[in-house]
Amino acid sequence: MRKAKVKVILAMLIFGTVGLFVKQIPLASSGIAFYRGLLGSLFLMIVLISKKDKISWNSLKQNAKILFFSGVAIGLNWILLFESYRYTTLSNATLSYYFAPLFVLLVSPVVLKEKLTAVKVGCILLALIGMYLIVGKSPVISGEYNHPLGILYGIGAAAFYASLILLNKFLKGLSGLESTMIQLAVASAVLLPYVMLTEGSELFHIPTHSLPYLLILGIVHTGIGYTFYFSAMQDLKGQTVAILSYIDPISAVFISALFLNEKMSFMQLVGGIFILGAAFVSEWPLPERKTLWIKAKERR
Repeated sequence: MRKAKVKVILAMLIFGTVGLFVKQIPLASSGIAFYRGLLGSLFLMIVLISKKDKISWNSLKQNAKILFFSGVAIGLNWILLFESYRYTTLSNATLSYYFAPLFVLLVSPVVLKEKLTAVKVGCILLALIGMYLIVGKSPVISGEYNHPLGILYGIGAAAFYASLILLNKFLKGLSGLESTMIQLAVASAVLLPYVMLTEGSELFHIPTHSLPYLLILGIVHTGIGYTFYFSAMQDLKGQTVAILSYIDPISAVFISALFLNEKMSFMQLVGGIFILGAAFVSEWPLPERKTLWIKAKERR
């Protein structure tokens, strides 16, 4: 149990540093997303082969449409998230990204046939107040940053992440590692034509100094982070993993202040607490949604 908790904590700390490494890679966001999907899927394939796990081809056929659209959602999610890192601070991007569970709340009455209760509406309103406190206290233009645009990208990424959460609800007969590997491979395959059209040969011109960051992003943040996460989930309760998952955004805020000198005002910190608190409370009363959010967490 303790070992499993350590694995989840390590995975969350790894995920919390994604933005720090993305900021060091001078490629287009679509190119970074392509390489992350490619390297991550290859690493997970090696893990599955080493574990001698056999992929169920019948399950792949049955889930083909969902795997395709969820792979597309992953690719678009990453592109928008990486753009958010470029246009605003790491903490702003991460906090706006945590609107994903609230988007799930909004569409769950239609997609999951769940009632929109007063508590859920309260969570949404609290998150909106939190975002107002963050945006309202951020200058529109600050140096290289355009905070409203960056936050808008982060919210867009959250929308695609929410769609990924909902799509994964309907996957059947596949393990977490299997579905993640396929979705990452689909994401890179779908992104390749777009990146080739928009970036051309620039996709393959990776500056030498940024190559280690790209490899770490694909292998450590994607492959190793997911492996830790999935292996730990087998030994922990869903509620425990849900609580530990909030180490990710909290660590991202500390990392942005420590390594990037990106400071938040007191009111912005309050806004961040409102957003994370709303996301946390929105998951707490409904185990089925909490489990759904956990299963999708590794796609970050």
